[in-house]
Amino acid sequence: MAMWVFDDLVEGLFLVLLFLFLFLTITFSVGFDHAFKKKACRFGPPSYPFIGCLVSFYQNRRRLLEWYTDLLSESPSQTIVVHRLGARRTVVTANAANVEYVLKTNFRNFPKGKPFTEILGDLLGFGIFNVDGDLWSSQRKLASHEFSTKSLREFVMRILEEEVEGRLLPLLESAMEKNEVLDLQEVLRRFAFETVCKVSLGVDPCCLDLSRPVLPLVRAFDRASEICAMRGMAPVYAVWKMKRAFNVGSERKLKESVQLVHSSVREIIQNKKRKLEEDRAEGDGGDLLTRLLSAGHGEEVVRDMVISFIMAGRDTTSAAMTWLFWLLSQHPPIESAIVAHVDSLYRNPLDFETLKEMNFVKACLCESMRLYPPVVWDSKHAAADDTLPDGTALREGDRVTYFPYGMGRMEHLWGKDRFEFRPDRWLEEPEADGDGPLKAVSPYKFPVFQAGPRVCLGKEMAFIQMKYVVASILRRFEIRPAGPNRPVFVPLLTAHMAGGFKVVVRKRSGSKEP
Repeated sequence: MAMWVFDDLVEGLFLVLLFLFLFLTITFSVGFDHAFKKKACRFGPPSYPFIGCLVSFYQNRRRLLEWYTDLLSESPSQTIVVHRLGARRTVVTANAANVEYVLKTNFRNFPKGKPFTEILGDLLGFGIFNVDGDLWSSQRKLASHEFSTKSLREFVMRILEEEVEGRLLPLLESAMEKNEVLDLQEVLRRFAFETVCKVSLGVDPCCLDLSRPVLPLVRAFDRASEICAMRGMAPVYAVWKMKRAFNVGSERKLKESVQLVHSSVREIIQNKKRKLEEDRAEGDGGDLLTRLLSAGHGEEVVRDMVISFIMAGRDTTSAAMTWLFWLLSQHPPIESAIVAHVDSLYRNPLDFETLKEMNFVKACLCESMRLYPPVVWDSKHAAADDTLPDGTALREGDRVTYFPYGMGRMEHLWGKDRFEFRPDRWLEEPEADGDGPLKAVSPYKFPVFQAGPRVCLGKEMAFIQMKYVVASILRRFEIRPAGPNRPVFVPLLTAHMAGGFKVVVRKRSGSKEP
């Protein structure tokens, strides 16, 4: 107990020093505003010698998404330059041509870079999402092969049927019968974690049993990802680095959480290896861990890869579905259209080909992610001097951030109705029932799954999972918010609703399901 009290006191001291520093820099900025010229940057936040845009950043720290979106909207090229104290010059863009240049055209000049990878390095290690160069290339080839196999697709479909029919729907049915208020965001996060654990590790964490306490591994994942995200959004990077050096405050908690995650996954790997040796099992028909171990890859490489897969697959799909269910509750005609669409195609059990045909469900998911992307921004670093298509000059080491949240709100990309939820914008010629063939939309205009050589390998698998869940729930139930308040969008490593999504579950009128 004494250790925790001391830890909190030390962290509090860091915060006091930070606030004192901010007070002095604000005083400095106001008092000497006329004595210094702002740094040459036509578009971006006000920036001053030495402190950069620290004052504006701090003033807008609770509305960073809206602040960046406003700045980008005011820039003719939808690109701004940001100077932050203690960090390299950052170029933030919502320009699709720039995004394509960084993610595809000159891909080799824009690795993630050490300043970005060290933010996640403690948790993800040398996993595929946190490395560059040959290490990334070798893991990418390995993962690409596994994700393209028909046997893995069939395995995923079996897991989805087990999870949705055997656990998720009965849970919602029980909440409906008891007239309970349910946190749908938490339910979908548990579902996604359970599914990704079965697919990636071949283990069942039983997260959808709400009578059980949250597993320590789940809590550790939550805490580690949250602290890593706060590293990236810190006004002054030196603060978290000092806390890590002295092993205090949030950095100490991160270290403990990472140790728990790594030890838990390592134990699963060792148990799996023993089972494979005892059974002499082949790795061509089951989970990813079995496949990777059967191919002879080392424990540390496999550990970092599966942790990356769990991190990528856990919160992204649950966040997208959570926001879609809220949006549908606010747009009854669109909800009616998606239910009619699903009914017209539904087969029991749902199969892969049927899910592929659900274009309107995909259109609704894309529109939800346009407005509320699971990952609101991503960054690369210039390996050499360069120039973006809009003329923005880059210096070696500059951070280049593309901003899906802001891109979804740019009038030049989506039109004057950009703030409206309109799934038909994703269809070629919407039919009377709202359905129709999907438009071919540039992934550089809608980079929620990245694009180019690093495009998300699990993209199609994610859509299949989300379609399965959305179609299965909407056929049987009506999901209604339990309160009138508009939810708050919170960006961390993956975005979520502040305080969860409290709902009541009702039987859908006209549903033929028991």
